[in-house]
Amino acid sequence: MFSNYSRVKASLTLRKLLPTIALSFALPMTLTACDSGAKTESASSDEVVVLRMSHFLPAPSAMNTQALEPWIKKIEEESDGRIKIENFPGSTLSEASETYDAAVNGKIDIGLQLQGYSSGRFPLSQIAELPGMSNSASQMSCIMQSLYDDGTISNEYEDSHVLALYGLGPGVLHSSTVIEKPEDLRGMRIRRPSAVAGDILESMGAAPIGIPANDIYTSLQRGVIDGLSLQWDAVPVFRVNELVNNHTNIPLYSSGFVMNMNKAKYDSLPDDLKKVLDDNSGMVFAKMVGEVISKMDVEALQDAKDAGSNIIDIPDPLNDPAWSGPMEKGTQKYLASVSQSGVDAESIYQKVRETSETCKV
Repeated sequence: MFSNYSRVKASLTLRKLLPTIALSFALPMTLTACDSGAKTESASSDEVVVLRMSHFLPAPSAMNTQALEPWIKKIEEESDGRIKIENFPGSTLSEASETYDAAVNGKIDIGLQLQGYSSGRFPLSQIAELPGMSNSASQMSCIMQSLYDDGTISNEYEDSHVLALYGLGPGVLHSSTVIEKPEDLRGMRIRRPSAVAGDILESMGAAPIGIPANDIYTSLQRGVIDGLSLQWDAVPVFRVNELVNNHTNIPLYSSGFVMNMNKAKYDSLPDDLKKVLDDNSGMVFAKMVGEVISKMDVEALQDAKDAGSNIIDIPDPLNDPAWSGPMEKGTQKYLASVSQSGVDAESIYQKVRETSETCKV
């Protein structure tokens, strides 16, 4: 039992210690609050912002060396070094089919992905991939960006900040045997990059197989596939020309690309850095990329001719009696699948056709 004196002395001591005890609890809470605020603050006006960009294209590819790297350099120069973009080609940070979502979820900051690699994710965008819509990468890039800008397909990208949409040249056939007519495709295992290409090939009796571009070479080498559909600029990139020398130069379909950025990362940038990105995105980027890829398509086709490859030209299959029926069948099959979700796919198809005419070059 305490004496009265002891009780009084203990009470006075406790009163003296209370401010110190209170401060010891308050200080960590204050520091925690400061740390939490720091994580959500926007980048300061003099801070260097590092953006990690991921894509599946090989480092030596023309798209990487002649389009992406010059674009990165321009962004860094115009931001006076306050934006630094780290470029990770060859799927080193994200799988080819998961890059869009990797940017959405913040695993990376910027990603480039074919819409066709995410089956069913961008059904309206892929209507632009159907036969007869585009004859060049420049035209396809204009179509894709225009459809986004006018709101036709923009709702498919609401979970992300879109920097640009663009497209590739027409996908043609490369095979171990000669393909002159649709019947030649019956039973052939053909690599396809998207559902659109798959529907077209299936309508001709082929067996479409979904294989990422990075796996094309080994799949051909091991006999997993008998041929593939691929645009000309990618033939040397993925070394297709080393394994096959039969090329049916027919515009079966086109492929679209999206370059997206994590929304929170974009929103955290100061206005002047947002402007640097904005000024070099959209149609500016689409036009630049379209020109680079179109040039590479021409060069790759000429290289195949110079190498003595067997090239069969079918420049207008929609007006060719042998090819028009199967291609129309494949087109209608894809539109019907999109319509099942309640979307008026036919009206979107007509809108894309109008945009195609506007984007002719």
